[in-house]
Amino acid sequence: MAVLGLNEPGDADWTRLRGLQYSSLSNVTKLRVLAHAVAAVGVARLFYDVVSIFILLGWGVALGASLFYSAKTDQSLADADRRRLSRDEVKKQTMLSAANALVWVVPIAGFAPFGDSDRMLELWAITAMLMTASAVLMPAVPLGNLIFAGVVGLGSIESARSFLTARVAESAMAEKSEVVSLLLREFEEGEADWLWQIDTSRRCRSVSPRFAYALGLPPEEIDGKPFIQMIAGPAWETGQFPSSLHDLAERLKRRENFSNLLVRVTINGQQRWWELSGTPKLDENGVFDGFRGVGSDVTEQRESSDKIAHMARYDTLTGLPNRMMVTEALGDALRYAAQWRTRCAFLMIDLDRFKSVNDTLGHLVGDQLLARVSERLKSLITDNELCGRLGGDEFAIVVRDASDHTRVNRVAQAVIELLSRPYEVDHHTLYIGASVGSAIGPRDGNTVETLMRNADLALYRSKEEGGGQHFNYEPSLHAHAEERRKLEFSLRRALERNEFVLNYQPVVDAKDESIVSFEALLRWHSEEHGFVSPAKFIPLAEDTRLIVPIGEWVLREACREAANWPSNVKVAVNVSGEQLLEQNFIATVVGALSSSGLAAQRLEIEVTESIFVRDSSAARGVLEQIMALGCGIALDDFGTGYSSLAYIRNLRFSTIKVDRSFVQGAAADNPESLAIIRAVVAMAESLEMSTTAEGVETERELAIIRGLGCRKIQGYYFGRPMPATDARALFGRPQLQRVGA
Repeated sequence: MAVLGLNEPGDADWTRLRGLQYSSLSNVTKLRVLAHAVAAVGVARLFYDVVSIFILLGWGVALGASLFYSAKTDQSLADADRRRLSRDEVKKQTMLSAANALVWVVPIAGFAPFGDSDRMLELWAITAMLMTASAVLMPAVPLGNLIFAGVVGLGSIESARSFLTARVAESAMAEKSEVVSLLLREFEEGEADWLWQIDTSRRCRSVSPRFAYALGLPPEEIDGKPFIQMIAGPAWETGQFPSSLHDLAERLKRRENFSNLLVRVTINGQQRWWELSGTPKLDENGVFDGFRGVGSDVTEQRESSDKIAHMARYDTLTGLPNRMMVTEALGDALRYAAQWRTRCAFLMIDLDRFKSVNDTLGHLVGDQLLARVSERLKSLITDNELCGRLGGDEFAIVVRDASDHTRVNRVAQAVIELLSRPYEVDHHTLYIGASVGSAIGPRDGNTVETLMRNADLALYRSKEEGGGQHFNYEPSLHAHAEERRKLEFSLRRALERNEFVLNYQPVVDAKDESIVSFEALLRWHSEEHGFVSPAKFIPLAEDTRLIVPIGEWVLREACREAANWPSNVKVAVNVSGEQLLEQNFIATVVGALSSSGLAAQRLEIEVTESIFVRDSSAARGVLEQIMALGCGIALDDFGTGYSSLAYIRNLRFSTIKVDRSFVQGAAADNPESLAIIRAVVAMAESLEMSTTAEGVETERELAIIRGLGCRKIQGYYFGRPMPATDARALFGRPQLQRVGA
């Protein structure tokens, strides 16, 4: 213990021996400092790339300070062999050895977690050599050696324990990883699929061999490159990405899962199709760490199904781009406008009077007409526009560059003028027109959905104004749309509020002008909107299918009122196609008759020719059941279509109503109108049907209609639609008073 300096035996020989021990330290100070410096350089070399340079510098300064004070103390003991050495001097030297050892514990315990196994082995080798050098250079002071070796050794042991614990965990993870790798390798050895992985910056990482092969590049040239850049080709520089690639980029940006996403890529200048699936990765703390997914090249499959792909993007009837392609083109136009600070435009086109042609002549002629329309539209299109069919009789034009303020209006007017010219289809001369609504991007909307919605609002305004016009979008159109929404809301509550009322217009015998029937006409007095025109709310009711419950109410109310009339007077009720094809319609008719007590022979159901086009066989079946009940069937607006004779041949109507336009034409001595009315009257007589002329308003019209042989007459000349009380009052008069008289 005396040799170690832990006690003071008081023997002179021991005091002299201790002085000799410590005086020898000054002879090896430089070598000891050099050994520490070399070891410090070795540590710095091991950890310079994984530990902050500021931490390394701080540790170096601490080590230097420790060595400086230690060397200074050693030099102060150079004469210890010639004097008595104090216990404080021994203690100071020992404490400096301990401080020096603690400085060396820092890299052992603090830097080790940042290094791999190779660095750890080298660090332990450095500390072992340092402890050996200390023992060789300082044999005379065993206490300092023991303290230095003990502190450094304990630090190394703890570091080794932590290191081994980590390696055991890594070994378990490696074993699991090996299993996963085997599975992934087996997956990648399949025929077409490969793995891809990107980091949080969407750059390729851990490039698999098959993925590199799919890109046609070595893995080292791919690693660290933006994923989108590797598959975009020239589009990376221009920014004009295909919509599918843009969709992929957006999903990656939003960190969304995606599966079997079909993406058009460019590999070595060649267009390819990839099918990609991807899932966001999360680290052990649940933080987003990139994407991992699978992919395959499906170009061959795409090429083998070109026809299907074409059908998916082009309308089969007209050959024009379909809604999908129009939407993509509009999206591209908006991005182009945003990039170059220009404007684009979207024009929505709806055909006027096409439904009438389609309903009367049938879908075959309607389809031929749509094909002719598309041919005319194609003739208007330049490289700056794309024209497509949205569906039905709706078309659209995308103007990529609409910087010229007059371009949109010129295109719209050209469309209206060209589509309004007559068409020769299947031996018929057809006249339709076009209404156009347009919106300018990004002024009227910076997304596809917004721009299309606003163009649709402008188109709706054009249709409201009678069609055949072009309207640009205005913010005030939203107010019109809101008004329609409010009108629909009020219409849904009109029945429960008892806001509907029926008016009745008389139909008289052409010979003695006695009343033979009344046509029930629906009127709406809304609490919020006041009187609403039937021309406004009836189409809205049909669009929303509210016409079904409203129609049931009309039937019940009309039958209830007609039960108060003389037994020879009938009531006629208009029925839409939506009502007629409702599965409970027959039950509704039976219920209205039974609840009112009205004889079935006194109810006449009025239909238009359009009901036969939607489902001819179903409509005919329902009408036959109605006739079997004993009710009459009237064909309304006869003569405005082109296939009325076919319907008359297949179904025996009780009444044929001649449209007002032919009555006016006959009064104006129009030979076609006169010929049509004569033909209708003659045909009706031969088929034992009655005829009613609609819209008679003047004495001249009355005289001509009588002369042509129509049996019944309806029009303002004999009475406008009137409330039920006024209609009942007419039965007390000996003869109906002529309004026009």
